[in-house]
Amino acid sequence: MSATEDAPTPTAAAGVADGTERPALRKVLAPMHIWALGVGIVLVGEFMGWNFAVEKGGMYGALVACWVVGLLYTCIVMINSEVTSAIPAAGGQYAQAKHTVGPLMAFNVGLYLTLAYTMLEAANANVLSSLLTALSGLLGSEQELSPYPFAVLAILALAFLNYRGVFASLTLNLVITGFAFLTILVLFIGLQAWSPSAELDLAGLAGDATNALPYGWIGVIAAFQFGMWFYLGIEGTAQAAEECRSAPRSVPLGSLAGIMTLIIAASLTWYVCAGTLPWHYLGTAITPLFDAALVSGHDVLVVLLLLGTLCATLASANGCINDASRAWFSMGRDRYLPEWFGAVHPRYHTPFRAIVFLVPVAIAFALLPVVLDEPTLLSTVITFSILSGLLMYSFMGPSFMRFRKLWPLGTIARAYTLPLHPAPAIALLALSAVVFFATFLGYGIALLSILAFYLLASIWFVARRYKYVRRGAQFTADLPRPQGY
Repeated sequence: MSATEDAPTPTAAAGVADGTERPALRKVLAPMHIWALGVGIVLVGEFMGWNFAVEKGGMYGALVACWVVGLLYTCIVMINSEVTSAIPAAGGQYAQAKHTVGPLMAFNVGLYLTLAYTMLEAANANVLSSLLTALSGLLGSEQELSPYPFAVLAILALAFLNYRGVFASLTLNLVITGFAFLTILVLFIGLQAWSPSAELDLAGLAGDATNALPYGWIGVIAAFQFGMWFYLGIEGTAQAAEECRSAPRSVPLGSLAGIMTLIIAASLTWYVCAGTLPWHYLGTAITPLFDAALVSGHDVLVVLLLLGTLCATLASANGCINDASRAWFSMGRDRYLPEWFGAVHPRYHTPFRAIVFLVPVAIAFALLPVVLDEPTLLSTVITFSILSGLLMYSFMGPSFMRFRKLWPLGTIARAYTLPLHPAPAIALLALSAVVFFATFLGYGIALLSILAFYLLASIWFVARRYKYVRRGAQFTADLPRPQGY
C-alpha cells in the first residue's frame, strides 16, 4: 500500500473524507457508564490477585501497597480528567500522546493500551472458565468439564455485545459491576467487621512482625506490583471520551467517582481478608474474598461472593474489549496501522473491525496456558499486561507537563483542572519508577523481554508506517495547534 493509495484521515467527529459523510462513533454515554467502565475493569482485582502482595510483604505490606499504589492511580485519574476534558477522543492516552508528543510516542502508547487490555481480557476469560468449571463440580457434576469452551464463549459473547453497541455493553457493566461491589459491602456487613466483638480476628496484626512485615521493607516494595491489582485499568475511562454525550463532564465525574469507589473497596477487602484468613494462606489464595465467605460459614455470603467473583471477572473482560478496540481503532483511523481498522459500523456505530480482529488474539492468550499445560504462562500474560500499563503511566507524567506548557491555564477551556501542578505528575513518575523496581525484583526477564518487544515494534513503525502519518490531519482536538502541526 502506498501513501497515495491511503484515503485522507477522517476527523474524529464527522469522518468526512471525500465529500461523503462516514459513520462516526455514537455519543450515548453518561457519567455512570464511565464509572462502570473504569470500576468494571478493575474490581476483579479486589476478588483475586491483590493478595499476592501479602505473600511478598505480609499483611501490613499489602496495606501499604494498597494505599501507596492508590495514590499513583489517583494521580493518573486526575491527569486523565484534565487532559481528556480538553482532548475528548477515542484512544484515550494514545490521543493525548499524538497531540502533545508526536507519532512515535503515540504509536507506543496505543500499543501499550491494546496489549495491556487484550492480555487482561485473556486472563479474565481464563479465570472465568476455571471458576465456571469449579462451579459445575460444586453443583454435583460428576464429569470434569473442559475450561476451553467457557473461555472461548465468554470472549465471543462479550465481543458480540461490544460489536452491537457501546451503550448496551457498558449498561451491562453498570449492572454487574454494581452487584459485585455490593457483595463486598454485604460481606463486610455480614461479618460485622466494624465491631470489636465480631468474627474477625485481627490480633495477628498487633505487634506480630511475622504476620505484619515478614520480609521487612524490601518485601513492602515487592508488594507494590500486586498492589496494582486493586486499581489496574481505571485509566481506561479515557477510552470512551469520544462516545460520551458530554466528555468534559462525564469523564472527570465517572473517573473520580471510580477511584474513590476502588479505594473504599480495596480497604474493605484487605480488612475483611486480613481478619479471616492467615497471612501465609492469604498470600497464595486464588479467590480470597470467596474464601473469606467460606470461612464465615454463612451460606448466603458464600453464594453472593461466588456470584460477585463471576460478575467482576465478566465485567473486567467486557471493559477490556471496549478499551482495547478503541485504541486499535484510533491507530487505524490515524493510519498508524492500516486504515482498514479505522472503520465504524454503519448501523451500530462501533469500531467493529478492531473488535473482531482482537478476538482471536485474546482467545489465543487465554487458551495457551491451558493448551500447553503451563499455569505459569497465565502469570506471564498478566505480568505483560501490568508492564504495558506501567510503561504508559511513566509516559503520562512528562506528557502532562508538556500539555500544560503547550496550553497553559487560561488559554483553553478546561472542565477539570489538576490541583497542585506539577506535584501529581512528579509523584506519578516517581511511584511508577518504584513499581518498576518492584516488578523487576520478581519478573526481571519478563520486563526486559517486553522492553525488547516494544523496541522492535518501534523500529517497524518508523520503517513501515511513519510515512503514512499526517500530523496535521491527526490533530483533531479543538485547541490551538502547536508548532509542527
